[in-house]
Amino acid sequence: MRGFRARHAIAATAVALATVLGAGGWAADTQTPVTGPPPGSAAFAADASPGPRPPDPVTASPADVAAFFAAAAPARQDALAARYPLVVGNLDGAPVALRYRANALALAAERTRELARATDPALTPQDHQAARTRAERYRTLLDGGRQVLAFDPRGRGQVAEVYGDLATAARTAVVVPGSDIDLLSFDRASDPYGTPAGMAQALYRATDGRTAVIAWAGYTTPVGLGPDAATEDLARAGASRLTRLLDGLAATTRPQAPATVFCHSYGSVVCGLARPTPARASGVVVLGSPGMGVDSAADLDPGVPLWATARNGSDWIGDVPNVRLLGLGHGADPTAPGFGARPLPATGSHGHTGYFAPGTASLAAYAAVALGRA
Repeated sequence: MRGFRARHAIAATAVALATVLGAGGWAADTQTPVTGPPPGSAAFAADASPGPRPPDPVTASPADVAAFFAAAAPARQDALAARYPLVVGNLDGAPVALRYRANALALAAERTRELARATDPALTPQDHQAARTRAERYRTLLDGGRQVLAFDPRGRGQVAEVYGDLATAARTAVVVPGSDIDLLSFDRASDPYGTPAGMAQALYRATDGRTAVIAWAGYTTPVGLGPDAATEDLARAGASRLTRLLDGLAATTRPQAPATVFCHSYGSVVCGLARPTPARASGVVVLGSPGMGVDSAADLDPGVPLWATARNGSDWIGDVPNVRLLGLGHGADPTAPGFGARPLPATGSHGHTGYFAPGTASLAAYAAVALGRA
């Protein structure tokens, strides 16, 4: 009888985890994470133009990349960005301004390609509509001098955008989002503070522009209801990409301190598995967290302060069982007193996506942490 109860409890926990963590909808899609550098990387590494051979995006560290570009003449940098825009635009360690230019070229090229697909008679009407949607998305990212730090059209698409000036800001911050975020949902008019762009803009304004903030949709996130949101596979892949981003910032920017990382929902699992070191991060803040993939703050680097935002009463994440069982679940609740995180208030916030809303105690606290005043 005890064995039956145990099996029943395991099954119930699995169902609860899969149901609650898939708050984005009733889709059961299983995602294949986009990993590795984009197409063109082999040609970039083999480029035979005069000067030292470019670093291999597959094996070179961001510090190696930064050293190469520091020694390369501006004309060669521009030429490489023009020939390999998708590669240079996503190359952590490359100069930030060069990445902006490369990504503008890549976005323009992809928009042209999608516009052609939108009228290709060999494709279906559904394909035409999807192509028009993507082309419009690329157009908006090209408008108004937006600072696109990364752009990868593979899969559901990935993008990162900078608010502020990474070259001059005394402090930097990175926003890591949770489920259902990709190229098309990176920013939106409805529920803006549930998107990385909306969170980053709110934080940038709350610090009066003294912190440059990166909205980072740079990993494959879970979609809707399904096993991806209840397991750590996508988070592990995302953790590797987040670590490279932070290493690239350390190699190319010179703020007073490394970035503070703000991790929302499933993004807090990414941050927990990344285990940032003091060289990569000044602190980690989790909000709306289902767990961090660790048992306590003691499992993370003690040199990186960890803050956990109190959960507001209307955040559905409070229904998530804080367990790790048979590969399901993300472990202990970071807001629990025994976890070991420093508490942050959530007064005034509502729902799972309201912690960055202007006027909330949580956003004011995030600004203080980002500015090094917490």
